[in-house]
Amino acid sequence: MLSRAASILLKKSSTRAPQSLLKVNSAPIGSRFYTLEEHPSAKSAWEKSCYFEMDFTIPEDATVYEAVQKFAAYDIGCLVTTDASGKISGVISERDYISKIALLGRISKDTLVKEISTKSANLLTASPQDSVDQCMEKMLSKGIRHLPLLDDSGNVIGMLSVKDLVKTLVKEKDQTIKVLSDFALGKGGHFGAE
Repeated sequence: MLSRAASILLKKSSTRAPQSLLKVNSAPIGSRFYTLEEHPSAKSAWEKSCYFEMDFTIPEDATVYEAVQKFAAYDIGCLVTTDASGKISGVISERDYISKIALLGRISKDTLVKEISTKSANLLTASPQDSVDQCMEKMLSKGIRHLPLLDDSGNVIGMLSVKDLVKTLVKEKDQTIKVLSDFALGKGGHFGAE
């Protein structure tokens, strides 16, 4: 029975949903409803991220040494670089430090962030409405591990790491397994019931 229910749900979830979030509900267990988001958003992943409540920006005129200090202090691997007006000018990552400073024998205290950062013209970004799947596709297509999150006006509101996306996908899969197990065990298979 589980395999039949699972295959039906998997067939339904394998077709792309519209940008709006789809919800699948099971009957209440105790006093709670268990809900699944079939396509969690970039915003929901970011809100659970280590980047959520920190300053993930650095001025492009700062030294690379200052960026490395921030990487170490916050245990992160990427920062958004900003110009004098506070607008996004690019990103700097640990990879930039390794390949453009350490391997070339440059000195991080004498090198400005803007000299080694990836410029905004070459930058992939995400919007809060993007699905986690869309963000993952962007990262995989360019072999990158971070995406700046921009609002509709182009202002930086957050940063997503591949780790944030993987955590969100694992949580989603765990919830799917729970609902399917409950369905198979007769603990509530009333999908769509309120």
